[in-house]
Amino acid sequence: MNSNEKIAIITGATGGIGFSVAQRLGRDGYTVVLNGIDQDAGNKRVKELTSEGIKAEYYNFDVTKESEVTTNIMNIGEKYGKIDVLVNNAGGLGGRSRFEEMSTEFYRNVMALNLDSVFFASRAAIPFLKKGEHPSIINYTSNAGWTAGGPGAGIYGTSKAGVHAITRALAKDLAEYGIRANAVSPGTIDTPFHAQIKATKPEVFASWANNIMLGRLGQPEDVAGVISFLASKDASFITAETIQIGGGQALGI
Repeated sequence: MNSNEKIAIITGATGGIGFSVAQRLGRDGYTVVLNGIDQDAGNKRVKELTSEGIKAEYYNFDVTKESEVTTNIMNIGEKYGKIDVLVNNAGGLGGRSRFEEMSTEFYRNVMALNLDSVFFASRAAIPFLKKGEHPSIINYTSNAGWTAGGPGAGIYGTSKAGVHAITRALAKDLAEYGIRANAVSPGTIDTPFHAQIKATKPEVFASWANNIMLGRLGQPEDVAGVISFLASKDASFITAETIQIGGGQALGI
């Protein structure tokens, strides 16, 4: 292994924001390790990146499954001898359900996707982050972590509030090793996450921009640029922070 090689793991990186992050970190000179649960999509994305001259590989595992996460991240860490950046990008709404009719299975699935995944991946990566160069963990929270989410998204909001807290807790726990932990909180970003409403109610989708101070939806690259900064040496004195990437949306207008 080249000792100057920088290693970044990005979970949920076969599309949307995750792939933009992988692309940006690859352009920044990282060897990027993408994760997902669709082998074909992973292979396709690795081809796209390598055609750009980026060193990339793909590991197929489910971030909600403890043993899969631990085994794969250990394998990556042992292969490269270190991890410099872990981007816990995987997550999602997981559907909508009001509390009265919410099944325990639904509750556990949403918590697993958004919060357990951060815990499993971070815990497995820590021994290798200790060997990294200005290493850091970058998580994703959401306005829903403060507002508790819209109708039916209460558990999504609860899980993202947990991510906000675990980010700060990781920062406290890992500071002695020089490992930083920060989070980004994307606003409304134009990704497949919103594809259904974009297709079925385009006027509603278009109207969202009216609630954003800067008058437009975010692009995946807007998030990737901030993550690039947080991973860099320029952010070496920033830890336990959450950066809102929402065009001023959080303030309302």
